[in-house]
Amino acid sequence: MATGQAQSLGDRLVQPVTNVSDFIWAGLWNGEAVIPFPPLAIILLGVGLWFMAGLRFYPITRLGAAAKGLFAGRKGEGAGEISPFAALSTALSGQVGTGNLAGVATAIALGGPGAIFWMWITALFGMALAFAEGSLAIRYRETTSDGVKRGGPMTYIMMGLGPKWTWLAVLFCLGTLFSALVTGNSIQANAVADGLNELFGIEEWLGGLIVAILVFIVIIGGIKSIGRVAESVVPFMAAAYLVMAVIALALNFGDLGETFALIFNGAFNPQSAVGGFTGAAIIMAIRAGVARGLFSNEAGQGSTPIAHAVAQTDDPEQQGRMAMLGTFIDTIVICTMTALVILTVRGDFTAGGEAVAHAWQSDRVGFEMTSGAFAAAFPFEVGSIPIGTLVASIALLLFVFTTLLTWSYYGERAITFLYDRLKGSTREGEKKLHMVWRVLWCVVIFIGAAQPSELVWRLGDISNATMVLPNLLALALLSGVVFKLARGDRTAGKEFHEATPEEPEEY
Repeated sequence: MATGQAQSLGDRLVQPVTNVSDFIWAGLWNGEAVIPFPPLAIILLGVGLWFMAGLRFYPITRLGAAAKGLFAGRKGEGAGEISPFAALSTALSGQVGTGNLAGVATAIALGGPGAIFWMWITALFGMALAFAEGSLAIRYRETTSDGVKRGGPMTYIMMGLGPKWTWLAVLFCLGTLFSALVTGNSIQANAVADGLNELFGIEEWLGGLIVAILVFIVIIGGIKSIGRVAESVVPFMAAAYLVMAVIALALNFGDLGETFALIFNGAFNPQSAVGGFTGAAIIMAIRAGVARGLFSNEAGQGSTPIAHAVAQTDDPEQQGRMAMLGTFIDTIVICTMTALVILTVRGDFTAGGEAVAHAWQSDRVGFEMTSGAFAAAFPFEVGSIPIGTLVASIALLLFVFTTLLTWSYYGERAITFLYDRLKGSTREGEKKLHMVWRVLWCVVIFIGAAQPSELVWRLGDISNATMVLPNLLALALLSGVVFKLARGDRTAGKEFHEATPEEPEEY
């Protein structure tokens, strides 16, 4: 009975939550246009354009240097907790998750193939935002009484803008806790439980319990433990997934030209998945591409600089390049490969009982669409499961697992910052709070595994916005500092310090 009541409550919440999500990302309410443009998408792209222009297209002209820095970044040269490469891997482990497999499919379902074009645009401007976040994370970071380096938007707000902006840092941290529990936890737990159920027939509650225990084993060791796992797993899983996608596309090479035509035509053409008049269709394509692009690469959201702040480097520009490379890898490389497989591979799919050629035209939604496309490319079965479905599902499980690890740390930093605003906060108190948070995190994994997927995805769009808005304001206010950091001035900008009786002892 209790389960039925929880389910009906979830169903009742879907519509109001959907309305708020649609208004933020598409300017719609009850499916009808309230304002003629997607508000958050315009803000995100606008600030991204400002940084791209101010940086003089640095993310494009310096992409090669960033790639070369991958090898140099494997060894730390400065204060910090983990190597620059491990920091990038940790940030990527938070970025690469359900958004890269299920989120891309959702974008295509909502906005048609044209949504992928807007996902690319989001990533392009997102690289400029990511550089800003990564460089500021190193320029402004705090040191605890026992010498631990840490930071993120809350720190570059306090140290770069000053104590009068404490309210903005607090607002960001509240948004981070909301987003961590929804996008960083519940959505991921939902996806991993579904994957375990599909692969091994494990009940969702049991799948959630298994994952919660495995996550706890890693996060109990803090950021260094998370960094070690991320550095070992992320490069391997990303490379394996990309190899599989390249083979699938090679087998269907003749259809790639048509796929790119669908993407570019769909970006400015009314023939999107949702139908309707031209303006509405284009807005839905923009909304789907930008929202899912942000969900995947997190550029401008303020999450990844929390990971980059612990890098063992004193060079803000170097870590800024690492951060922008993370956005490139996540969206331009991994999300694009997923999208091309979904749009290109032909198979036996149906829509409304009628045969269709591609997974994106079928009744399949979310990860089911992605796994279906890979299954069509690799139909040979292992224990009655197509190899394509098996590999895609394993990739999803690994992507999601590492996302759960990294987002636990993001939430931990947010709750620590809020705790440190209280009188009498101590380093010992922080460590106890960390333990409580890690236990709570794993409990939410268990609970979130069985929640309605539509509800948590829509809540995810709202929670992302609660991080994006305060972070973008801080980035805009510090844009002059970022432009100087890109030119090699490591001490650019004012630096506010204030001695406090709480942790950190000075910020």
